[in-house]
Amino acid sequence: MFIILFLIVGFIAGAFGSLLGLGGGVIVVPALLLLPLVLVDVPILSSQAAAGTSLATMIVTGISSVIAYGKQHTIDVKSGFIFLIGIAPGAILGTFVSRLLPTDAFLIYFGFFMLLIALSLFFRPQQHKEKKVEKAYWRTGIDDTGKPYAYGFSYPTAILISVVVGFLSSLFGVGGGAIMVPVMMLLFGFPIKIATATAMLLVLFSAIVGTGAYAVSGHVEWLLVLALIPGAYFGAKCGAWLNRRLQSTVLMIVMRIVFIALAIQLIIQGIM
Repeated sequence: MFIILFLIVGFIAGAFGSLLGLGGGVIVVPALLLLPLVLVDVPILSSQAAAGTSLATMIVTGISSVIAYGKQHTIDVKSGFIFLIGIAPGAILGTFVSRLLPTDAFLIYFGFFMLLIALSLFFRPQQHKEKKVEKAYWRTGIDDTGKPYAYGFSYPTAILISVVVGFLSSLFGVGGGAIMVPVMMLLFGFPIKIATATAMLLVLFSAIVGTGAYAVSGHVEWLLVLALIPGAYFGAKCGAWLNRRLQSTVLMIVMRIVFIALAIQLIIQGIM
């Protein structure tokens, strides 16, 4: 029963994580913290252990997703590595700050954080009309609906924002995608499918950095990681497959619903 449960959790986390570029931490962290309240066989974890275990699982989710999205040619590799310059040091800092948060407070903070991200998805993405020379990095193309897109950013801005993203993602054990996808769409004008695919590259590397820091502190439950990995791997492949076939407008609706539902659940559980 225990193994089957974690296979299911891993699959759902991998599927949603890959589909929306979230990495899966928004599913794994709440599951690890809430399941012990209803099932006696599930070990009780601290918020730090839940975050560390989640990040370790997302390494596998990231590998599976990056391979799948790489075949679809939807990852903006250059943007991804620019963002990683800031995400890596931010992730290390977030790991150490996480030790200061008690579990109940962690759930409430995480919930309000997810709600803020969900509400941001109702704003229209910034439409970039500047000339290419006005941006340090710039790309144009045609999205899956046949509409032209243009996105870009200056390197200092991208790196500075990435430090904050890395810090928050490691603090909450969500791998970076949950924050970076809305940032890429709203601030830099990324189409949702390029944003989600590129975010999985960020998830992979930030999860590696964050896992290393949590492991040094002894906050990774490796047996639980092993139980989550098979489902997460195949779930990630399924999510990437769905991402390719769903229209961008449908993807956005799914993302909003998932974020809002998770936020409300976490806030209520933290208050109770």
